[in-house]
Amino acid sequence: MYHVKELARLAGVTEHTIRFYTDQDLLPCRRDANNRRIFDESAVETLTVIQCLKHCGMSIEAIKRYTDLYKLGDVSLHDRYQIILEQRELAYQRLQEAQEVVAYMEQKVAYYEQAMAAKSNNT
Repeated sequence: MYHVKELARLAGVTEHTIRFYTDQDLLPCRRDANNRRIFDESAVETLTVIQCLKHCGMSIEAIKRYTDLYKLGDVSLHDRYQIILEQRELAYQRLQEAQEVVAYMEQKVAYYEQAMAAKSNNT
């Protein structure tokens, strides 16, 4: 079992983020005798999914739709599958863009290294 602070540290997010996700009914929690939020391992897994979808660029509303579908169980498998397929495609697109940026930067590094080496040889 985790409290907000522990879950935030574990996930690398702020406590405010955990509370926000809970308030938006994205992240399941229970309350202890002192009315503090407590989370179990299923909340950790849900938080991992939320973070992944957020990194894919999904809006909170779209993530909420996904988590609501998840709560419906197997009846929503196809719909959730379609969402994941779409997000995977977007992730591949961002990966390709990142690879292109890295390739460009590699060219620039090589250029500057070559230019600096030539300058060193001339002095």
